[in-house]
Amino acid sequence: MFDIGFSELFVIAIVALLVLGPERLPKAARFAGLWVRRARAQWYSVKSELEHELAAEELKRNLRDTEQTLREAHDELKSGLDEARDRIQREGDALRRGVDEIDAELRAPATASEAVADAEVPALPHVDADADSALDAPTRQATSPAPDDVAERR
Repeated sequence: MFDIGFSELFVIAIVALLVLGPERLPKAARFAGLWVRRARAQWYSVKSELEHELAAEELKRNLRDTEQTLREAHDELKSGLDEARDRIQREGDALRRGVDEIDAELRAPATASEAVADAEVPALPHVDADADSALDAPTRQATSPAPDDVAERR
């Protein structure tokens, strides 16, 4: 702190002895020592308070940096989830369209085969009830199964 060597201290001690005298010198030395101790204590108190404030400021800065990093990570994660959700939605829509197309393809031939089957069945002529009794028995057997045959099939 101060650049005071042994020779300077020796000169100060001799001047103090001459000025104060041998009776008051020890009391003055104790008083000077008391003030030096108080000054050191005050200096250490200020120094430790300053270190605590600097440590608290550093901690706050670290917390802000960590909070900012967490916000950035949250935003990245949210945007990634949004992109994944959109991608899944697009894939789901494409899959639904594909299933609908396959379903339409499967239904179209079935409808076409039903139309062909309907076209192959000849239309039955309209027969009156009186005309039905006029049909002879062999024709009736050929056109409709006998009641005994129906019972046997069951």
